[in-house]
Amino acid sequence: MRKICHYISEYMGILVLAAALMALACPEALSRVRPTVINYLLGLVMFGMGLTLKLHDFKIVFSRPKDVIIGCLAQFTIMPLLAWGLTCLFRLDEALALGVVLVGCCPGGTASNVITYLAKGDLALSVGMTGVSTLLAPFLTPLLTWALAGKTVDVDVASMFLSILWVVILPIVIGLLLKWMWPKFTERVTDYLPAFSSIAIALIVAIVISANAGRLLAGGLLIIIVVILHNICGLSLGFMIGRLLGFSEPMKRAISIEVGMQNSGLASSLATIHFAAYPLATIPGALFSVWHNISGAIVAYLYRRR
Repeated sequence: MRKICHYISEYMGILVLAAALMALACPEALSRVRPTVINYLLGLVMFGMGLTLKLHDFKIVFSRPKDVIIGCLAQFTIMPLLAWGLTCLFRLDEALALGVVLVGCCPGGTASNVITYLAKGDLALSVGMTGVSTLLAPFLTPLLTWALAGKTVDVDVASMFLSILWVVILPIVIGLLLKWMWPKFTERVTDYLPAFSSIAIALIVAIVISANAGRLLAGGLLIIIVVILHNICGLSLGFMIGRLLGFSEPMKRAISIEVGMQNSGLASSLATIHFAAYPLATIPGALFSVWHNISGAIVAYLYRRR
């Protein structure tokens, strides 16, 4: 069973891509699934993250605060501004533009730590950045979304803040508490959690894409290009920031991957909860989930070759 789970988590990109293609080919298979299921799936992913976190993971925040602060500043400036710039450059309609901005304003993705490890990057910095950016998300994600998309779309900052607390922070806290109360049990299930998270993310992607399969097939090339550019530019600029500041090679790799890989499942969840009037807003998050796992595997391979 552990071997199966290992293969599922190791080939997460292929699993998510397969789920997306199946949803496009047979959208009716998930037609009865309500979009609100996305929120529960994301909560389960965050719960799994809480079970795997250790207090030691946050030691870097106190031992190397400068590195974490620089990384998080890069995270919450590069990706939101890139998102806004790309929506203006390609003149996306307000629903797709909102979805791209939501992706840009979200914290680092949970898969970034695995990719950083495979890329021989600074894993401690990666874990620290993911944890801190996730804790900052209830405050920064709604405010940044309001600042960049609030002129064209009504953004309820307070409601988004509460949603992120319920869907992201609360499951993580519950996971941490269970780990503290029953450490032996959580140690036994830890090996299976990455595979479980991979399946949950694949389901999120499949649900979103199946609900919008017709629109994607009719004219989804443009948004695919925007999503790919968003991710590649984020990876590149993250690495450049590390180079400009004279960071070591492992640190540059960690910041590059943390900046470029977003918690795109959260973007789709927020779009589902708060922007139901704009159903296309869920698409960029789903497409980003597919693409950044593929690009992450490629980047990890290229970094290892350096």
